[in-house]
Amino acid sequence: MKDGVNVPEKLKAGSDAWWATIKGPQYEQVGDRYQVTFWWRDPAGTAQTSPIRRVWIYITGVTDHHHNSAPQTLERLPHTDAWFWKTSLPATWRGSYCFAPSERDDDFPAAIFDLGMPDRTRLREGWRKLLPLAVADPLNPQSWKGGRGHAVSALEMPNAPEQPGWSAPAASWNAPQCIEWRSTLLNNRRRAWIFTTGGNAGSDRPLAVLLDGQFWAESMPVWPALTALTEAGKLPPAVYLLIDVIDNAHRGAELPCNPTFWQAVQQELLPQVQAMAPFSDRADRTVVAGQSFGGLSSLYAGLYWPERFGCVLSQSGSYWWPHRGGHEEGVILQRLKSGEIKPKGLRIVLEAGVREPLIFRANQALLSQLQQTQQSIFWRQVDGGHDALCWRGGLTAGLMTLWEPLVHAD
Repeated sequence: MKDGVNVPEKLKAGSDAWWATIKGPQYEQVGDRYQVTFWWRDPAGTAQTSPIRRVWIYITGVTDHHHNSAPQTLERLPHTDAWFWKTSLPATWRGSYCFAPSERDDDFPAAIFDLGMPDRTRLREGWRKLLPLAVADPLNPQSWKGGRGHAVSALEMPNAPEQPGWSAPAASWNAPQCIEWRSTLLNNRRRAWIFTTGGNAGSDRPLAVLLDGQFWAESMPVWPALTALTEAGKLPPAVYLLIDVIDNAHRGAELPCNPTFWQAVQQELLPQVQAMAPFSDRADRTVVAGQSFGGLSSLYAGLYWPERFGCVLSQSGSYWWPHRGGHEEGVILQRLKSGEIKPKGLRIVLEAGVREPLIFRANQALLSQLQQTQQSIFWRQVDGGHDALCWRGGLTAGLMTLWEPLVHAD
């Protein structure tokens, strides 16, 4: 033990030999939780040679703006190139994290650290400037490019819940086909991926539409997980359509309750895909799935076009929209309460993380309203935040839930 940090005996902290023993975050069980130590090696050396003044740590659902907690910075181990930070996490924890090294002391207003509950607007603004500089943990091989464009790394505690298909992915799978969708209605063009599983090429195959398709195609490819679950008989042979968002500006305009987007999908994209990979027109065989704005968009599609999209998989849906502050009801809840929307025969999987308070509360309010209807609703709360590392397991589990009647029928 040195300076309150566990280090391997007989090795000098910060030496090359010592760093060779560090394979990412270290953790040890303390009661029913785990004490976790994060490490970052300063490429510029010690405090005498490095311009780095802060190393901010962004842990989804722990130190991020969704959790609305004060920003946390690593501490330099004196006279070394080693920075560290400690926290305690539950045994079921799963989440992503990254580091944001900075040469400044004023990345956040001083007042943020003095208040019990930081101002959300100031917090978001500070992280908005820092995250483009964020880096994954170079000591952790489980890293990928996150949805905000910066690299992140994975951390899973020993009792984190199973993620179907991801823990035992298939070794081989059908090659996905990337096509270009030129939309007349939207006046733009984008990529879309078509992926099929199983040997059945008939027109009765179920269809799943995955929003933010570029993420599931490139940053965290979903093909091996879907193939493994199909081969195990837990998912039916199916057609998967992954739709690119183009960029964040288009995403913010097209996904939140945009009727033109969904009209374009139905009138332009689905016929193009069906000619290449036949699938069923039945609503009860069709899933639309998304996360955050995509979760909001998925339920919107099901509520307004239930004759086409009969199954909805919504993860961390942004049901606060368009009121980011969370002090007013989102538009979907308002329309349900007023009777403007009357759900018809949907199967809905609604998922949210307990560590994304605003979204969690909005989802619970929506769940309470939907439960007053005759829909088949499956609620799942996750011990995590606004995090693709959590969403990937919820995506496969949600598909299994929604298509369970098809698997049993086969």
